[in-house]
Amino acid sequence: MKVWVGIDDTDSSKGMCTTYLATLIIERIEKDLGRVEGFPRLIRLNPTIPYKTRGNGAVSFLADVEDRDELVDVVNDIILEYAMLEDENTNPGAVFVDEDIAVKLKDFAEKAIKDVVTLDEALFIIGKHFIPHLKYKKGRGLIGALAAVGAELNDFTLELIAYRFPERFGTEREYDEESFFDMDFELYPETFDNVDWCNESVVCVPNTPCPVLYGLRGESVEVLYKALNMVKSEPYDRKMIFVTNHATDMHIIDANGVERVENYHSYRITGRVAREPYDIEGGHVFFEIETKFGEIMCAAFEPTKQFRNIVRLLKPGDVVEVYGSMKKDTINLEKLRVVEVAELYVERNPVCEKCGRRMESAGKGQGFRCRRCKTTAREKVRERVIRQIEPGFYEVPPSARRHLSKPLIRMDADKRHIFR
Repeated sequence: MKVWVGIDDTDSSKGMCTTYLATLIIERIEKDLGRVEGFPRLIRLNPTIPYKTRGNGAVSFLADVEDRDELVDVVNDIILEYAMLEDENTNPGAVFVDEDIAVKLKDFAEKAIKDVVTLDEALFIIGKHFIPHLKYKKGRGLIGALAAVGAELNDFTLELIAYRFPERFGTEREYDEESFFDMDFELYPETFDNVDWCNESVVCVPNTPCPVLYGLRGESVEVLYKALNMVKSEPYDRKMIFVTNHATDMHIIDANGVERVENYHSYRITGRVAREPYDIEGGHVFFEIETKFGEIMCAAFEPTKQFRNIVRLLKPGDVVEVYGSMKKDTINLEKLRVVEVAELYVERNPVCEKCGRRMESAGKGQGFRCRRCKTTAREKVRERVIRQIEPGFYEVPPSARRHLSKPLIRMDADKRHIFR
């Protein structure tokens, strides 16, 4: 029989990773129970949820086994052995969903990726369809477990995750940075967001105590194996490729289709810049846009690095389309599109027609004169300001990119200003 298994919330800030735990389960299934069809799926959920652990990612896979009860026992054993159950914020859940029920979870999954879902909603779905499940402690992981099974991926990418040997967990990772840049130079854009050239950092190697050595992101299995053979690091213990909604903008809600915007949601909103952008302590840059919802604050926080320089070039009257998550009534910018650049004018002293130099004031109420040529003019002239920004898309660098945010290299859009 074929059963979709969904698992979530087994990790914590102190260690473990749900993908690693799922990999152990898959190995046990294929050793003792049957087989797993295709690649497992890594589904990132709403990135603004305050209850999330680290990346808010849940895992699902399709198991073909003879006995579902034995499958449940294997999943239970591994969760009990490896999940960070001692952490008060770790509340795992696992579901075992028949194929005909899995297709009915699409709407629930979409809500979990874009909206706020309660545990009661997940338990209602489980009860309605008599879904076998495992609930540990508060069981909030049941939300992600169901969503990982039900998510429909019209767009997807792949991630090859290499895991460390257990005795190395929690120690500093050893890897050759240059090899990751060489790989990116050779394989980009078929691989992407693995390094940040502008900020000289490798972004696919985590700095947490989790089992992951690195996670290579790409568009095909073939290119990921090429990348694996090019990067140099400490030996890896095991590896797994996941189909994922990374880099898809699956979390973004088109604000044109909603009546209001709310915190803990991610939007694409068009508006007109209301005032000059300004910096606050810490290097964060803020500006307001006028929208159909009223004025909305937008922020480019310090980790977005050079993206802030783009934001600083905006002027009142510019029309922009912003992408990002709303927290504390502020859009945390992931990228923006300059739709229209406002025409700005300044009044300046006139230019001498003979020598091309700026004239000087001839005295209060006496107009202007060129000291060299003795030419005169009565009034200042109105000149158009040459803007340093143009219409098009601008994005944060890879080191500041959220898992779900789609990089411009994956977008079929005109005038892409890519930070690689």
